[in-house]
Amino acid sequence: MTFDFDTPPERRGTDSQKWQKYAGRDILPMWVADMDFACPPAILDAMRARVDHGLFGYARPTKSATDSVVAALESRYGWQIDPAWLVWLPGLVVGLNVTARAFAEAGDEVLTLTPVYPPFMSAPKNSGRVSTTVPFVLESGRWTIDWDALERAVTPRTRMFFLCNPHNPLARVWRRDELVRLAEFCVRHHLVLCSDEIHCDLILDPGLPHIATATLSPEIAARTITLMAPSKTYNVPGLGTSLAIIPDATLRTRFVRATAGIVAEVNNLGYVACEAAYRDCEPWRQQLLAYLCGNRDLILDFVDRELPGVRIEAPIEATYLAWLNLEALALPEPITHFEQHGVGLSECVPFGAARGSHVRLNFGCPRATLAEGLRRMKSALAAQ
Repeated sequence: MTFDFDTPPERRGTDSQKWQKYAGRDILPMWVADMDFACPPAILDAMRARVDHGLFGYARPTKSATDSVVAALESRYGWQIDPAWLVWLPGLVVGLNVTARAFAEAGDEVLTLTPVYPPFMSAPKNSGRVSTTVPFVLESGRWTIDWDALERAVTPRTRMFFLCNPHNPLARVWRRDELVRLAEFCVRHHLVLCSDEIHCDLILDPGLPHIATATLSPEIAARTITLMAPSKTYNVPGLGTSLAIIPDATLRTRFVRATAGIVAEVNNLGYVACEAAYRDCEPWRQQLLAYLCGNRDLILDFVDRELPGVRIEAPIEATYLAWLNLEALALPEPITHFEQHGVGLSECVPFGAARGSHVRLNFGCPRATLAEGLRRMKSALAAQ
């Protein structure tokens, strides 16, 4: 079966946060990580059947929903998990916040690498913890970890390390040796390791396998909280269904205790969509990856030929997000400048980057939409 990624769904005038931001303005939204593709037909069919049932009481995952997650993790990543390790959550950002609450006290530090998805830094602060950041370094066209700086950042109050695997916004797939070194770092400093793997099913280079951090060794699994969700891959983030996978019973108990009274339950349709995504949508996912690779290649070529002063500093190995370097343009307010020319991009400061240095572009959209967005960016540069 062939799936249609070229026909843009009409999102103007709907509840889309992505499109409402620019309601009434001729601006293409290419900011938040929400694709402009309809979700897979198998998910829609499963949700229609659930709606036809007509009852929407308090929900719990069925055995078939849990089995679909377990089977997907084993078939894709060779990770054999016990269903008892799963803690269902109404969103991955919830998981980051719960993790900070569960494994650090007020004033304790949570370490992470920047630039990074903004909740990695805001989640600790939301509960009085401290976010400590270490910048990535660019070496020979590849984003790498400054291991010396990482060691220097550890203090007696450091309790956790937040990892983005694959990385948002750098579109980086971590290799086994890098993950092993990070894990050994966490063991040596007695840190709980929280691994956000929400983009794990969106690796664009078939030669780069996703390695679930908790599969490195039993010792690493015993200190790792893995966060996953079908939301980014299958474009169902609004259904609020995510997972914490916690092999260690003591860590799992602390995590669950930290959710008490503040974390909502997952809804009926979220469970149904999750089950269908992991069980029935692999052909759709494979075609999506091929389409995103085509979009990525379009961006690489267009930036190189048509956007002087814009650089993509490292390969886009995963996700549908491109991190564009604008330093040579010396734009004081690049977001405003591009909006004035019809393109809405993500500001880099919330990711921990210097103002004006970068923007993030979401290329999870029909190719014609992407081409138009890039054309508008070209016009914006010509108007400097």
